[in-house]
Amino acid sequence: MKHNSAMKRNYLYNLLFSLSNILFPVITFPYVSRVLGPEGIGKVQFVVSFAQYFTLMAALGIPIYGIQAIAAAKNDQAQLTKVFSELTVISLLTGFILSITYLIVIFSFSFFEENINLFLFAGIIILLNFTSIEWLYSGLEEFKTIAIRSLSIKLLSLVLLFAFVKTKDDYLSYLLVVLFTIQGSHFFNVILASGRTGLTLKGLQLKKHLKPLTYIFSTTIAGSMYTILDTVLLGFLADDSSVGFYTAAVKLNRITLPIITSLGVVLIPQIARNFSEQKLSEANLLIKKDFHFVALFTIPIAMGLCLLAPQFIEAFSGRDFLPAVSSMQVLALLPVFVGLGHLFVFVILVPAGYHKEAFYSMSLGVAICFLLNFLLVPSMSELGAAVANVCTELAVTCSYFYFIRKHFSLSFEWILYLKSFAISLAFIPIVNYINSLELDLPITLVIAVACCAFFYLLCQLILFKDRLITNGIHSLKQRFL
Repeated sequence: MKHNSAMKRNYLYNLLFSLSNILFPVITFPYVSRVLGPEGIGKVQFVVSFAQYFTLMAALGIPIYGIQAIAAAKNDQAQLTKVFSELTVISLLTGFILSITYLIVIFSFSFFEENINLFLFAGIIILLNFTSIEWLYSGLEEFKTIAIRSLSIKLLSLVLLFAFVKTKDDYLSYLLVVLFTIQGSHFFNVILASGRTGLTLKGLQLKKHLKPLTYIFSTTIAGSMYTILDTVLLGFLADDSSVGFYTAAVKLNRITLPIITSLGVVLIPQIARNFSEQKLSEANLLIKKDFHFVALFTIPIAMGLCLLAPQFIEAFSGRDFLPAVSSMQVLALLPVFVGLGHLFVFVILVPAGYHKEAFYSMSLGVAICFLLNFLLVPSMSELGAAVANVCTELAVTCSYFYFIRKHFSLSFEWILYLKSFAISLAFIPIVNYINSLELDLPITLVIAVACCAFFYLLCQLILFKDRLITNGIHSLKQRFL
C-alpha cells in the first residue's frame, strides 16, 4: 500500500512536470511567434536544434543509463556516491570534447557565418551538459524535486521573455531565454545534489560504464537523429520560414507528448528493478498499466489535434503561420506512434537490457528520415518534413514491436485502441457544429476541447467501464471526500 502511494505521488509530481512543459510553450509561443514571425522562429529553432545534436552526443546515454545505475545503488550511500561521481566525470569529459568539436564545425563552414553569434551562444548548453543530472533524481525517484525546480525556472523564463523579446529583431534575446530555460534548473540540481550524494575522484572505475553506455549512447543518438534531424535538414534544404512553419506545427503536436509518456517515466526505475530481480510478473503488470494509459489518451489527442489544427495554428501562432495547418494535421499522428514507441523502447526493451535491438530500430529510423527528407523536402518543404517524421516514427515503432514479439511473451489489449478510436470519431460532428456557431477563436477552442474531452471520458466510463478512469475517480473520492 505504501509502495502504491509513493508511486501515485511520483506520478502526480511527474505529471506536474509534464504539465509545465506543456503550458510553457502554450503561453510563450503565441507571443513569440507574433513578435518574431516565421523567419525569426525558424532561425532560433534551427540553431538550438543543431547545438542539441552535440549535447546529445556529449550526454553519451547517461540520462537513460544513469537512472538504472542510480536506482540500483540508491540503498548504498558509498556506492551511490561512486556511481554518481563516475558518471559525472564521464559527462564532464565528453562535454569538453564535444564543445571543441562544435567550435571547429561552426568556424569551418561558411554556412554558419551569418549567424555565428547565435551558434556560439547555443554552444553553452554543450559545455555545461555535465550539469544535467535529472537522472540522479529520477533514479532516486525524487520527482518532486525535478517538478518544482523545472516549474520555477519556467516561470522565471516567462518573465524574461516578456521583458526582453519585444521586436522582430530580438531573436538573440529569445535564444538566450530558450537556453536559460534548458540550462536553468540544471544549476540548482547540481548545487542541491550534495544533500543526496557526494562527489569523489578517488577509486573511480570509469571503464566499467563504457560498454553499457556505448549501447545506450548509440540508441540515444540514433533516436535523436530522427527526432531532431527533421528540423536540421529542413534548415539546410529549405529556408528559415519553412523551419518556422514546421516548428509551429510540430510544437503544437509535441507539447502533448510529456503527458502521454508521464506514467512510463515514473515506472521505468521500478520496471528496471523488476527485470534485474527476475520479477517478470510484476514488470508485466506495470507494462500493461502503461499500455492502457497510452491507448486511452493518444487516440483522442491525435483526433483533436487534427480536427482543430486551423484553430490551434491561428490561436497560438497567428495568421502568418496558417500555411502550417496541413503539416500539423499530418503530425497529429505523432502522439499515437511516439506514445507506443516510448512504451516499447524505454519501458520494455531498454530496462530489460535489449539495447542492441533498440539501436537497430532507431538506426532504421535515421535511414528512413534521411531518405524521406531528401526526397520530399525540396518539393514539399515543411509538409514533406512532416510526412517524413510520421513515417519514420511508424517504422521505428513497428521495429520495436518486432523485437518485443521476438524476446517477450507479453500480450497487449489492442481492443483498447479500437474503443478509443470509435468514441473519438464523434469529435468530427462535435467540432463541425461548434465551428458552425462562428464564435470567437479562443471560445471555439475552449468549448470544442471541453466538449470532446467530456464526451470521450463519459463514454469510456459508461459504455466500456474503463478501469483506469474508474480507479482514478475512486482515488479522487478517497482523497477529497
